[in-house]
Amino acid sequence: MKTKLIILASIACFFAACSGNQKPVDLTEAKATDAKKYEIGSITEKALSSYARLPGILNPFNEVNLFPKVNGFVKQIFVDRGSQVSKGQLLLTLEAPEMESQLQAANSRFMQALETASASKEKYNRLKQAAAEPGSVSPLDLDNAISRMKADMAIANSEKSNMQSVRTMQGYLRIYAPFDGMIVQRNVSPGALVAPGKATDQPMLVLQDTRKLRLEVAIPENYVDKVDLKQAVSFTFNAMPGTEHSAKISRSANALGSMRSEAIEIDVLNKDGQLKPGMYGEVKIPMLSGAKSLLVPNSAIVRSTEKKYVIVVKNGKAQLVDVKEGLAGKDSTEVFGAISAGDKIIMNASDDLKDGDVVK
Repeated sequence: MKTKLIILASIACFFAACSGNQKPVDLTEAKATDAKKYEIGSITEKALSSYARLPGILNPFNEVNLFPKVNGFVKQIFVDRGSQVSKGQLLLTLEAPEMESQLQAANSRFMQALETASASKEKYNRLKQAAAEPGSVSPLDLDNAISRMKADMAIANSEKSNMQSVRTMQGYLRIYAPFDGMIVQRNVSPGALVAPGKATDQPMLVLQDTRKLRLEVAIPENYVDKVDLKQAVSFTFNAMPGTEHSAKISRSANALGSMRSEAIEIDVLNKDGQLKPGMYGEVKIPMLSGAKSLLVPNSAIVRSTEKKYVIVVKNGKAQLVDVKEGLAGKDSTEVFGAISAGDKIIMNASDDLKDGDVVK
């Protein structure tokens, strides 16, 4: 037992002696050795590309949702989805039995008022003839007769307008095509009850003019003043790869929408009917010559959920500058922000650097 105690005491003395000779580790030197080196470059200014590639979507040149103007039941439908129709063609008819009764009642009131007006006119004419003999008819009776005649004629004209109004409403039971096109949706069947609705309701029929289409492209705010409206644009559709089309810009909105972009439209003829509304395409928008842009390497842009920025180096310190991205290439990206050509930036930037950090 004494021997074990002596051995344990010797081991404890040995470790104590070793720990007394150990030197402290210099953590500052380790940090200096592991310090990350940043590659610093410059912002370049180059002429903008001759065109910008932007997505576009085909829309029908004309499109209308057909709703009924009066309450009724669908009686007959003469078209279906895919039917080609001409302007003024009868598409469907409705029936409303109560409207026929209203028309008969309005016609009866008009005929009654017309008879009353005719009688008043005849009475006035007889009194006028009798008034040719002095003293036979008093002037008051003649004035009353002409007033009664005018009042009855006014009532007859009012009843005639009411009858024509009911007849016009009855004409709303027949739905005609407002322009040449194709029926792309049919949402009712014979016997269905229909009523005038809002734009958000389901229409009876949807008619589109697909002989000519509108290719709509949204131009970002940063490029609206650089688009060359005089040159022709070229475009291809995802559903028809390899086939390139060309046309001129037909019209522009001249205003920015909710997405901070300006809508332009290109009219596209669809003679063979191969193009369909809703197709997506890639459009090459020509740019004005001489326009220049600021370019930075793709790796120099730090992208977070809150913002996009580059890290500018000034006086050996990092400055975070918010930017907006423009056209992107293989190696560089066009940017917009409070920067200028020649500014020094971190080439391989990351969110590790904070505003004001020293950069060596």
